[in-house]
Amino acid sequence: MDDRTRAVQARVHGKVQGVGYRIWARGEASGLGLMGWVRNERDGSVTARLSGADAAISAMIERLGQGPAGSSVSRVDVEELESWTAPGDFRIVA
Repeated sequence: MDDRTRAVQARVHGKVQGVGYRIWARGEASGLGLMGWVRNERDGSVTARLSGADAAISAMIERLGQGPAGSSVSRVDVEELESWTAPGDFRIVA
């Protein structure tokens, strides 16, 4: 079993604000056992910082590319984070 952990920052572009994307992302991330946060950006994108098991991170990145009903994701840019201390849960931040 592979239990490597990693941390990433994902920037989601498209129609991702005003469609419940952050609430959906919090539920998906929590269900995968991930820690971190999600927030809206001024340019209309959504940023998520994720920390957890490698397989869960990969699954979440795939889900971010699909998004909830009503969203339309055009792309997800993912950056690996060398060092980041995640909060003890997954939350929506302003």
